[in-house]
Amino acid sequence: MVGRGDTLYSIAWRYGMDYRQVAQWNAIRPPYTIYPGQMLRLTKPPKAASTTTAARKSSSNSPRAPAASTGTAASAPKNPASTSRSKKRTTAAATYDNAPVKRWQWPAKGKVVTSFSRSGGKGIDIAGRLGQLVVAASAGRVVYSGSGLIGYGQLIIVKHNKRYLSAYAHNNKILVKEGDTVTGGQRIAEMGRSGSNRAMLHFEIRRDGKPIDPLRFLPK
Repeated sequence: MVGRGDTLYSIAWRYGMDYRQVAQWNAIRPPYTIYPGQMLRLTKPPKAASTTTAARKSSSNSPRAPAASTGTAASAPKNPASTSRSKKRTTAAATYDNAPVKRWQWPAKGKVVTSFSRSGGKGIDIAGRLGQLVVAASAGRVVYSGSGLIGYGQLIIVKHNKRYLSAYAHNNKILVKEGDTVTGGQRIAEMGRSGSNRAMLHFEIRRDGKPIDPLRFLPK
């Protein structure tokens, strides 16, 4: 069930899944708006279930069944300001979906104190000082900014294109909000030390929802 503050990206991140797959299984279209209380499927629906879901969706679009309680975008109240913001988010999403990641850079200065491990750590830890600058590792769009994912503290997730996302965890202060576009090297947070006795940034890169070693992409 979707909780307050959840986004499609944060839910997919939590379970190590590709947000596009989760969206497809739940018939959610860009900009991937979800609502508290909405139930999401995290496994591929059976063929019969898919047919039933499609039939229900078709029925819900008819005048006789407005689908006010489905928790989908159709239940959201319509107003010009909301529609305008939605269109802007959709345009921004399309821009970064189709753009290649031209260059990666270090999100913070410091020593790597924890390396990537396929069996455990999903990213790297970069030691630094409290309040130290944290920057976007590449250009993209902020798709999550908050503290709703257990074990990550104050977290930022940046979407770079259809395949790549990066995450910046355990921040002391977040300087961007969801929907913001950022450039590589742009300040997005200040380093914190949640879950540790020393200040550090936990940094991850995921491709198609799967964690990969950031050191493969960061400058040597």
